[in-house]
Amino acid sequence: MPVNQVRLEPKGSPMSKYMITANYSSDGMKGVLADGGTSRKAAVEALAASVGGTVDAVYFSFGQQDVIIICDLPDEVSVATISMTVASTGAVTSTGSMPLLTAEEVDAAAKSSPAYRAPGT
Repeated sequence: MPVNQVRLEPKGSPMSKYMITANYSSDGMKGVLADGGTSRKAAVEALAASVGGTVDAVYFSFGQQDVIIICDLPDEVSVATISMTVASTGAVTSTGSMPLLTAEEVDAAAKSSPAYRAPGT
């Protein structure tokens, strides 16, 4: 099992934590203004649940990202499914995802001894 998949859902299925970011198109932002942030949060939670995931938090921001989502998803295919589904609507101009590691997972990675030869050595 990869280092970033050590968490377990209550039912015992492996889950990884991700940060997903998005920027709204002008039409997407009009939808947020019309329906409100809690409506978008509910839509994000339903989307994550539809691929077997859960949402820890949804934050709206100003600056480089319009929305930041912290969620648990079963695998990279689920992340890609979410990204492709959202991007296909035209309501966002960009999406991004990043796997997140706990301090304990970083400790486990630091204790690993992979075989590696640096370039030029």
